[in-house]
Parts: sequence; structure tokens; C-alpha cells
Amino acid sequence: MSLDPGVPVRRTYSYLGPAGTFTEAALSQVPEARDQIWRPVRNVGEALADVVEGRSDAAMIAIENSVDGGVSTAQDALATMPGLRIIGEYLVPVNFVLVGRPGTRLADVSLVAAHPVAYGQCLQWLSSNLPEHAHLPAASNVASAVGIVDGVSEADAAIAPPGILEHYDLELLAEDIGDNAKAVTRFVLVSRTVAAPAPTGADKTSLIVELPEEYPGALLELLEQFATRGINLSLLASRPIGDELGRYRFVIDADGHVEDERMADALLGLRRFSPKLMFLGSYPRADRAIVRYPDRYSDDVFVEARDWLRGLISGEPEV
Repeated sequence: MSLDPGVPVRRTYSYLGPAGTFTEAALSQVPEARDQIWRPVRNVGEALADVVEGRSDAAMIAIENSVDGGVSTAQDALATMPGLRIIGEYLVPVNFVLVGRPGTRLADVSLVAAHPVAYGQCLQWLSSNLPEHAHLPAASNVASAVGIVDGVSEADAAIAPPGILEHYDLELLAEDIGDNAKAVTRFVLVSRTVAAPAPTGADKTSLIVELPEEYPGALLELLEQFATRGINLSLLASRPIGDELGRYRFVIDADGHVEDERMADALLGLRRFSPKLMFLGSYPRADRAIVRYPDRYSDDVFVEARDWLRGLISGEPEV
């Protein structure tokens, strides 16, 4: 860090490394991160701990995949580490190659190193082309290949991003091995608690909510906080709380911004419903799609309703 007031202080961003991961590709989409310090880490928990403990200004983490759904490790980390805010989201198309040490042939492969999410996205191809293979879990899509290069991995081959061939001397055994050509991973940029970015009209709000107790209709009551205010949910995922069987928290992405009247009203309802409500942030959607809703849920309608109630309480005649 420079002590010279004339020299701008560079910001630090943590991401799942090493170089060449999809997470790094997501971070490259952040304009303010360019020419700053990028800190590769080994897992999501380490990335978020960097932010909480001040080693980094923000961290890029994978939160959802179009094929496998929510990334449970990221969701659980956000649920258990206070003092964090999501300030942006980014989409990265996902494709994979199968690589091995120089001279390796596809027929030689029996043990495949891969990050569990990547492995799941290539399972059909693997089952068809390497039906007797075994899976060796890796910490990241690049770490699976680095282990082969360094000779520390027992695997014969690794599933990795196509860009891995630009960084390491590896044999390309197969390309385009992903089972879904349209697969996309959603990443979020996480900082310490800050005010939400200003509304853009194309925003998303992320929350984690626990049911206050188990009773018939409890989940319906939670969802009604959104439905009765015209708010669409783009993600609803359950994660075990871990203290006993049958206890779950819900990870929610809702269309809209905390400064929208309907969203603010929904958050107040959720807070009354469950005191264990975690606000993760409101931020621009990666696709920049404008959030549409019926006119009866516009901000003006909520403001008029509050003014109407205030007039009733103060004894003003109804017009």
C-alpha cells in the first residue's frame, strides 16, 4: 500500500485460482478491477474470509450454474459469514476440454481429475467415452490440470477450461466435452457491508431466510410476502441449517431493488415473519433485463396506500 497521497491505492480482489479459472474470467468483466491486485485463493471460504478480515476489498465467487443449480458451498458460506454484501453479478459461458500429460492418449485414461461441478457438467460425455473411469475431485477447474503438470496428481487426465492450454504444456485429449452447450455459471462480486448500488430498473435482491418454526403452510407464508407484492423469484433453494434434521434455510433471488417500494414492503413483511433474515444485497442484473411488473405494484401505488392510511389515522376526510 502506498503512503504517498499522490499515488492511488490499488484494490485487491480474491478469486478461485490459479490463473485461467472461470472465476478469473468473471473477474475480468469488472471494470474497476482492471489493473488492480488479483489474489488467487483455494476455495470460496478463503475468498470470503479475505474480505471479512480485510485482506481483500472484494471477492468473486460462483453462486449458481444453469446445469447444476446453486453452488451449495457458496450459499452456505454466505449464510454463516456476517458482514458481507453482493454488489454485482456476472455470467460466464462454460465449456470444457479433457487434457493430460504430453503423450497421453484417450485410451490411457482411467482416473479423471475435475472440480465436482465441472465433473457433473461433463458426466454424459465421460460415461459415453470413458465408461470405466473414476473421478478424483479437485479444488478448481484449473487445479485439476495443474496437479497433472506438477506430477502431484494421480489422475491420467483432467477436465479444465479451454484456456488452460495457453498456460500449461498439456495434451488435448478432447474438446467441447460439456453436456450442455448453453451452460452458464453465474458469479457474484462480494464486498464488506456497504450501501446497495443505486437502482437501475434491472436489479436483483438476494436474501437468506429461515423459517421461524415448522408448521403447515410456513413456506407458503414466506412466499406470499413476495407474491402479494408482485415480486418474481428467480432463485429459491433450500439448504440445511445443520443443527438438526428437517431444519432448512432458503436462499432467494428476487427481481427488484431494496429501494423499490414493493421490495422494501416485502422485506418488512419477511422481517416480521422471520427474525433470521439475512439481506445479501441489491445489485444490477448481469443480463440488464428490465424488471417488469403490473401497474398495481408500482411505487406510486404503495406510496398512495401509505398516504391513504395516514389520512385515516389523522382523521382527514376521504376524497
